[in-house]
Amino acid sequence: MSLTHTPITLTMICRSSSTTTFTCCFQRFDPLHRFTHISIPISLTKPSSFSTPFLTLFKPSSSSSSLTLTTQPPQARRKFALPATMLHQNPLVSDICALAVSGAIAFSFLRFFEETAKRSLFDQKLNRKLVHVSIGLIFMLCWPLYSSDGWGPILASLIPGINIIRMLVIGLGIYKDEATVKSMSRFGDYRELLKGPLYYAATITLASIIYWRTSPISIAAICNLCAGDGLADIVGRRFGDKKIPYNRNKSYAGSIAMAAAGFLTSVGYMSYFSWFGYMEGSLKLVLGFLIVSVVTALVESLPISTELDDNLTVPLTSILVGSVIF
Repeated sequence: MSLTHTPITLTMICRSSSTTTFTCCFQRFDPLHRFTHISIPISLTKPSSFSTPFLTLFKPSSSSSSLTLTTQPPQARRKFALPATMLHQNPLVSDICALAVSGAIAFSFLRFFEETAKRSLFDQKLNRKLVHVSIGLIFMLCWPLYSSDGWGPILASLIPGINIIRMLVIGLGIYKDEATVKSMSRFGDYRELLKGPLYYAATITLASIIYWRTSPISIAAICNLCAGDGLADIVGRRFGDKKIPYNRNKSYAGSIAMAAAGFLTSVGYMSYFSWFGYMEGSLKLVLGFLIVSVVTALVESLPISTELDDNLTVPLTSILVGSVIF
């Protein structure tokens, strides 16, 4: 078992006298909350005083299983210790509670924008884009509420999954909901929900089930779809006088805003999930997010994105490019 590339928390139990070499029992703890007990010999670099009980683990050499421990000041310790579950000791019960909390938050925001659309507080296109930008990002903020048990991503995906059913039922004309149509469609036609809004809900559902919070691909796909594509339209309508030559429906301002928003939001969520211990933030990841956002913005500016739907081409591009880079 490799100890060199996995963040670990160590509990040391010394089993010998005060010599420089000890045999210690370590408890390995990874972001998936799996515990493995390891017993290995180590050498201890003795400080001037053993009054500070905090230790740092360094990489073992390739030719030896010996590890070196040195003292570490209390302020250098991890700021946040991730619990196995947040809302209940039982992982399944905790995930059900997380589903209730995150579902209430997501549907409260949906209801809010339905009311703003009904009362015409915003322009219909702006209202639609505010829904587009906010819902997916708010939902992703709730992911740490779920445990690392296998039920976490499945239960979380029920929230956007329910929206898939809503889009189908309303878009097919089975059920009429004018507030939802006004808040999510461009021109007030209920059949529009079978395209962009349906692709949007499907992307977030699949990102939850397949990639989840330990993968930068899920971050890239959702952030470029929500923040990137959403702000591209808002900025493009306001400052998009200079059009792109190969697609007069797109502007330089909108494409630049999309790349910048997708990238910055991706880095923000990388830091967010790194703080919880689900991934390790690094410059390599930051550069990867930059490449994904720029390429996705370029694809979104092509005529094919207008002919199909950017809610389809944007997440597909993010996933394909992210699969190569990450």
